[in-house]
Amino acid sequence: MAKPGIHPTWYPEAKVYCNGEVVMTVGSTVPELHVDVWSGNHPFFTGTQKIIDTEGRVERFLRKYGMLEGGEETPVETGSAAPKRTTGTKKKK
Repeated sequence: MAKPGIHPTWYPEAKVYCNGEVVMTVGSTVPELHVDVWSGNHPFFTGTQKIIDTEGRVERFLRKYGMLEGGEETPVETGSAAPKRTTGTKKKK
């Protein structure tokens, strides 16, 4: 059982308002909830979402790293590793 006096008041039939109209009822600690977006008018849930890929992220990646024809290829060194540093090293005798 819940300890008395420490929990907020529970409203099992709290009304959710969107654009001035009741869109659903939920359980909440406040009697009214005012929202701008809910699943009934959000483009993702209504199926009207438009996916806009202005440049093509995959194509941009492939072109950047030279995996796509016609893009800039980054030069890759082959052969020996980077030269070893000689300054600041001490030889043990």
